[in-house]
Amino acid sequence: MSGRAGLPVPSQRRARDDARVASARDSTATGALVTVWSVWLVVMMGANLATPLYVVYAARFGFSSFVLTAIFAAYAFMLVPTLVFFGRLSDRFGRRPVILTGLVVAAIGLAVFAAAQGTAWLFGARMLQGLAVGLISGPATAALVELDPRREEQRPALLAGLAQAGGSGAGPALAGVLAQWAPAPRQLPFLVVLGATAIAAVVILKLPEPADERSERWRIQWPRVPADVRSSFARVSVTAALGWGALALCLSIVSKYSSDLLHTDDLALLGAVAALALAASCATQILSQRLRLPVRGTQAAGLTLLALGLVVLVIASPLHSLVVLLVGSVVIGTGHGFSFLSAQDELNTIAPPERRGEVTSAFIGCIYFVVATSVIASGVLDRWFALATAVGAVALALALAATATTIWQIRAARGSGGGSRQKR
Repeated sequence: MSGRAGLPVPSQRRARDDARVASARDSTATGALVTVWSVWLVVMMGANLATPLYVVYAARFGFSSFVLTAIFAAYAFMLVPTLVFFGRLSDRFGRRPVILTGLVVAAIGLAVFAAAQGTAWLFGARMLQGLAVGLISGPATAALVELDPRREEQRPALLAGLAQAGGSGAGPALAGVLAQWAPAPRQLPFLVVLGATAIAAVVILKLPEPADERSERWRIQWPRVPADVRSSFARVSVTAALGWGALALCLSIVSKYSSDLLHTDDLALLGAVAALALAASCATQILSQRLRLPVRGTQAAGLTLLALGLVVLVIASPLHSLVVLLVGSVVIGTGHGFSFLSAQDELNTIAPPERRGEVTSAFIGCIYFVVATSVIASGVLDRWFALATAVGAVALALALAATATTIWQIRAARGSGGGSRQKR
């Protein structure tokens, strides 16, 4: 109803003003979300950029598959302690300064890769990248949850998953194309992403911080997961870790595996094979978020697909089939997309707001522990067996673990009344 001369009554005016303020707030939050997501995407691209180039490095610097495994492991050996000892850093000092520090370290790692003159340089670059991702992962995940006005729609988990999987896939794809068809194959990919990292550092300076509730003094300590959520934390952490362990095979060993299997040195093809599983994961995460599937049931379904894809990956070796290899990669990526998105979403739900960075860092630390174990096991077995046998053994072990965790998820879903989506 209106007042004289058709003017709105004060209550209507206030409602309209409130709507404008809410719209402006949502717009600001969306911009901040895009900033955090873009920065994290660039960091993950850089961290996986070298994947198709290790064939070139191995030929130039003369190292074995075992040394390649050690180079990959150096990343995790630096990343996990960073998460363990500095997981609470952003809870105390804010998300923006910690993410900015991680970007500086990431830029140095890319510069070392571009200037690499030997195997030791590769170890140093990977350790710097592990430190950078360890610093950024926890605060970036926490920031996505805190900044999103529509967090109940699983969007923070989706953005976190797309940043990690999308960046991890885009990096090898970009490097493969540039290394195959552009000049300076060992330098140009890193210089391109180094430029993007510099832009990301400038953009992150505008990131808003949540309300300051940081009263506890920061100190180095093991991450503490609250007792009342430890069981759920363990379940979602194992689920996510198995998915990333399977993808670690695709990113670290399968490029070399594919090169031997297909008798090709085409870097663009090897980069595409490495990125295929991650592309499937991104597509699946988007589909899962739109369908709003039950988190625990979806984790169980994703783990089942992971186990199936790993078995297909093993079968590809004796068949010497590119089609089977690609099918296995897609199934692994699909399983990862379903299981990781729902695991991340459930973690976002159970983590206390005042310790979100700490709990998230512990979650990511569990993931990279399994990633490191998978990659190291493949490299160690490769010293005594053929590479295909080594990859097959690790793949089957992960498949068995995924099957066992599927049962765990099904029991948890039944215990909670069918695994319906938890309310925030």
